[in-house]
Amino acid sequence: MSYPNQDDENNTQEKDSQLKAQKEIMLKQVLSGDARLRLNNVRMVKPELADLVENYILNLSVQGKLPGQISDDQLKQILSSAQQPKRDFKINRV
Repeated sequence: MSYPNQDDENNTQEKDSQLKAQKEIMLKQVLSGDARLRLNNVRMVKPELADLVENYILNLSVQGKLPGQISDDQLKQILSSAQQPKRDFKINRV
């Protein structure tokens, strides 16, 4: 049985940081300035939603399905379609 050593952990961290850097570079090319700002604001409140939308946008970009940069309004539409609908609870007292 082998235990992870320090080199394995450093390599993993280094690969993660490289992937994050590549992801940021691609997002800068694909998103407008306002859209990037909005996505960063969403990340502060709902990081899992921001990750979901980033992956969606990056997949579209890799597949070549994005005609140009995504504007703030287009990002709003993507965010609203990606969010789970809110559940309203109504309690009736008898």
